[in-house]
Amino acid sequence: MTQETGTGRPRWVWGLAALAVVVLVGVAALVVTRMVRDDEPRRTAGPAATTTGPTPTPSPTPSPTPPPGASITGPLNLLLVGVDTRVSVPGWEPHGDAVLILHVPAGLDRAYLFSLPRDLVVDIPKFPKSGYKGGRTKLTHAMSYGSRVPGKPRDPSAAQGYELLRSTVAGYTGLRFDAGAVVTFNGFDRLVDSLGGVDLYVDQRVPSLHRRPDGRYREPAPGGGGYTGPQMVYEKGERHLNGWQALDYARQRYIAGGDYARQRHQQQLLRALAAKILNENLARQPDRVEQVVSALGDTLVYAGGPRIVDLAYALGGLSADRITLVGLPGDGVGKGSSYRGEQLTSVGKGFLPALKAGKAESYLDAHPELRVKN
Repeated sequence: MTQETGTGRPRWVWGLAALAVVVLVGVAALVVTRMVRDDEPRRTAGPAATTTGPTPTPSPTPSPTPPPGASITGPLNLLLVGVDTRVSVPGWEPHGDAVLILHVPAGLDRAYLFSLPRDLVVDIPKFPKSGYKGGRTKLTHAMSYGSRVPGKPRDPSAAQGYELLRSTVAGYTGLRFDAGAVVTFNGFDRLVDSLGGVDLYVDQRVPSLHRRPDGRYREPAPGGGGYTGPQMVYEKGERHLNGWQALDYARQRYIAGGDYARQRHQQQLLRALAAKILNENLARQPDRVEQVVSALGDTLVYAGGPRIVDLAYALGGLSADRITLVGLPGDGVGKGSSYRGEQLTSVGKGFLPALKAGKAESYLDAHPELRVKN
């Protein structure tokens, strides 16, 4: 049975919600950037002045000040992490329950977004800061092992845990990360509702394990082992989802395709939310921008790299339809009680060196099944 948090929601849900927040924060930054650009005074040439005197010697024209982020040309790799953390439980160590990579090639006119399974079996390097000696285990544990502060067992550090997770992901993917973010979140449904809901194509029938059609949580079955009562069902087709429906839909993994289908649905939801923000032209609606920012609250920890304003300006030309969602297939390591985690298939793992070499498009053309439908 899925472990619950103090709020009654499964602990991994916050990882999914956090992941969505990171993407939306980036998009919101682009929106704010565009609003600033639109508000800058536009200089227009007026009618030429008539003069009968000698033409004055022109003063030297000062060099224009480059905009923020002018030096950022790409490629860029951003590591986005949604963590399972319980701030109300002293000593609770954060886990990397959602690990997302955004790769932006040189030119910054397109991007590739893909996830790594939380249970991916990887080599986690030794980390003297936390006293971790290194080992081979699930990716999600890197955040936990790195967060341990010697002498302070009740005060783990998510920022320190991110360092070890970043090193682990870099070692596995071969990518160098220019910036990153760690997020916890407890109001995803409020955020989606603040945007007026989201339009999404549901690509398979998805019954909810957790919710009733009216949004209430289903009751635990007597003796454990599941839930009882009517289920919310998301039928295949174009749907408009409110906040609780969007989160509930994207959290279901007891469906055809299992956790890999869930990863696909999460990516589709993230892109739909990004498109929602951009297509609504929030730059012309300051009140709506403020509403979205208020819904986000204090949920983002920026984990180094260029200033956010520089990154936002640099990515200002990126549109939602230029974000390619990539699903990396995998399978289990071990069987039954000997299950150890997940591993990417050769085709899935082959995307990583192609991406690093700047050949992502040709690789996806050769393996079109990796493109997640929007």
